[in-house]
Amino acid sequence: MDLSADLDFARSLADTADAISLERFRAADLHVTKKADSTHVTDADQAVERALRERLAAERPDDAFLGEETTADTGAEAVSEGHRQWVVDPIDGTANYLRGVPVWATLIALAVDGRPVLGVVSAPALGKRWWAAEGSGAFSLDGPLRVSGVADLADASLSYNSIQQWDDDDRLEPLVDLSRRVWRTRAYGDMWSYMMVAEGVLDVAGEPDLKPWDIAALVPIVEEAGGRFTSLDGDPGPWHGSALATNGLVHDAVVEVIRRES
Repeated sequence: MDLSADLDFARSLADTADAISLERFRAADLHVTKKADSTHVTDADQAVERALRERLAAERPDDAFLGEETTADTGAEAVSEGHRQWVVDPIDGTANYLRGVPVWATLIALAVDGRPVLGVVSAPALGKRWWAAEGSGAFSLDGPLRVSGVADLADASLSYNSIQQWDDDDRLEPLVDLSRRVWRTRAYGDMWSYMMVAEGVLDVAGEPDLKPWDIAALVPIVEEAGGRFTSLDGDPGPWHGSALATNGLVHDAVVEVIRRES
């Protein structure tokens, strides 16, 4: 499958998103509301998704679209089977964005037959971007990506998002047990944890309670960098409501700890 044209297009979508999100970042008049699920949404989230949806409708009219903010309006969260679908999180890390913390990004994925084959993660406030297409490797602005060679869980670095999130999902004990077994833990959070796994500077990243748009763009990047990406229970792909990314070498050991304590 030749994805070069789609990857170029996805990076141009990221350029469009960056221009909008950076202009509104730390704006004094940033408009913030709460959605039905009590999560925040800003006018920047909505503007980015609207711009990308309009470009996709004009330039990829036969492709389906799944976006976080559109889903909030329609209630549809399913990933389509049997054709091409773009999956977009306009601003991953909205809580950071609205507080002026620069750790946030636009996530853009292309899924074919329900499988993410292309991903772009663009974090303009950090000056970073990562991308990958199936069979073509993973890259950042600094060059090719490769996961670490850490093979022993006792030597591994773990990043998670929120202790409260794990507690709410009845997975706090597995997280605590896992943290005792690894060398180091940090809560870098959101997309950044997974991109650092792909860069080889972290070995494990995981979160419960996620939506497809939180995960889809991350999968090709981690996998093309040589890592593994499953749910916390070890199910492959991004559609199971949680995420676990590792360098591959410690993946089974991490899943074993999580399953034993769950």
